[in-house]
Amino acid sequence: MTPLLNTINDPEQLRLLERRELVQLAHELRLFLVDSVAKTGGHLASNLGVVELTIALHYVFNTPDDKLVWDVGHQTYPHKILTGRREAMQNLRKPQGIAGFPRRNESGYDTFGTGHSSTSISAALGMAVAAQKAGSERRSVAIIGDGAMTAGMAFEALNNAGNMDANLLVVLNDNDMSISNNVGALNNYLAKLLSSRFYGTVRKSGKKVLSALPPMMEFAKRAEEHVKGMVTPGTLFEEFGFNYIGPIDGHDLDALIDTLHNIKQLNGPQFLHIVTQKGKGFEPAEANPNKFHGVGKFDPFNGNAISAKAAKSYTEVFGDWLVDMAAADHRLIGVTPAMCDGSGLNAFASQFPERYYDVGIAEQHALTFAAGMACDGLKPVVAIYSTFLQRAYDQLIHDIALQNLPVLLAIDRAGLVGADGPTHAGSFDLTFMRCIPNIVIMTPSNENECRQMLSTGFLYNGVAAVRYPRGSGTGATVNNSLLPIEIGKGRIERQGEKVAILAFGSMLAPALEAAEAINATVANMRFVKPIDHALIAQLASTHTAIITIEENCVMGGAGSAVMESLQAMQHSLSHTIKTLSLGLPDQFIEHGVHETMLADCGLDAKGIASAIAKLIT
Repeated sequence: MTPLLNTINDPEQLRLLERRELVQLAHELRLFLVDSVAKTGGHLASNLGVVELTIALHYVFNTPDDKLVWDVGHQTYPHKILTGRREAMQNLRKPQGIAGFPRRNESGYDTFGTGHSSTSISAALGMAVAAQKAGSERRSVAIIGDGAMTAGMAFEALNNAGNMDANLLVVLNDNDMSISNNVGALNNYLAKLLSSRFYGTVRKSGKKVLSALPPMMEFAKRAEEHVKGMVTPGTLFEEFGFNYIGPIDGHDLDALIDTLHNIKQLNGPQFLHIVTQKGKGFEPAEANPNKFHGVGKFDPFNGNAISAKAAKSYTEVFGDWLVDMAAADHRLIGVTPAMCDGSGLNAFASQFPERYYDVGIAEQHALTFAAGMACDGLKPVVAIYSTFLQRAYDQLIHDIALQNLPVLLAIDRAGLVGADGPTHAGSFDLTFMRCIPNIVIMTPSNENECRQMLSTGFLYNGVAAVRYPRGSGTGATVNNSLLPIEIGKGRIERQGEKVAILAFGSMLAPALEAAEAINATVANMRFVKPIDHALIAQLASTHTAIITIEENCVMGGAGSAVMESLQAMQHSLSHTIKTLSLGLPDQFIEHGVHETMLADCGLDAKGIASAIAKLIT
């Protein structure tokens, strides 16, 4: 099916092809992508949309000497395939397989590791400055999507780059903005003209001549902006100091290659705007690009999912609760930083559109926006992934917690996240939140507790966070009430002897299983802050060993809270207590199968029982 693609093992071989062969290569690359991702799962629609762009970039630029910096990384499968990893795609996102995102230690063509959005311009600018200082002619290219342009960091980088003379090219891959009607022969022609050396020379010479006549210089500048503004939406980027080119059809290889060849000859900051179709070439993905953004295994002929429906996920539990609570309380406002689908807000957005706000990839803004609403009587619920909350840490402290505002954080993807790997793992949230004053932190052990804790956090008149794992729940029956639970109270789930296991959130199930083998007591702690000091004191007085377990890094996490509590009461204890804190190790954990990853960390029942046996023998 892919005879031409099979001959390409690196970009050097790609650059030997005749240009007329590239259309066939793009066709075969799409066939390979659909077939490959159908078997492994992963990101599909975004990758199908950048096939021609990826080919053109590697065809024009001398990679890896010239640097391609991909934003987010959802769209780098074609890049991986063309840079020697075609056969490795069969193990994409599997244990010991290649990552779903760029990784510097995976390939010399992966110039910058990523996973979060809006970092490409900053990184590529840094590389361009490094080349400049080394006296090198190598080029740096940042490839960023329209969604990532909503983040402040991207504009900070544009603002900095526009005041420098480093050779930086920013390629805006636009697949959702309402300027697609402007794309066509006229704009492709204008892009070639605006990127040509002739235009650049005339522009530069004209500025030099007019610089002696300031009023004429200002007139000429405004005239050029107005002429460009009539046919292109680039005035904003021109104001940042970039030479704006586009928009052009991102699926027209000839237009892309001609324009990139021209831009390669220009100096200083350049901005190329291309328009693409997400899911291009695969009809089901074209029709529903959001559904095919991240997929499991599917039938490559019709796009139907192969995997069976599992138990209701925590994300679905949150989505159901949000709709029910919104119907009960008109003050509820739903906020998400561009994660409507992933965070389970679709039903809420449909039923309460006037109370739903997707603020784009702007986590910092999302939290301060919520803080502003909370100041004036609304009750915002911010649905956010644990890994993305890291980006808004200052806003959580300074704008919400310091003012003790009633904002509920619904933190999805807490703990390890399987195939998405360390960039998306929620390994640190308990640690970085626990040290903040004025915050209640809850860890549900099943779906029903998740719903109860969401109600608790929403009804609490202050800052609250409920952190829950990715994927299917335990199969627990969910009570549809909206009643809260008592804040700061855990409970004993199993009574044993000598050893007490204090489990937080998702670790309750393996803790109970391990306890059966050693007849241990198990406490479902439920709250990380405030910690249940009374329950800890009760268990410490009746057991000789205290073990904590959490799906969070050990340092500074929930276990640390328990140890601090024990330390405070040590003088009142009549006997010595052995202690052990189990959790994620002090390292970034690579992608794999979630259950296997937990076992490798010693957080399955067998690992827990083994660790306890070593402690007490």
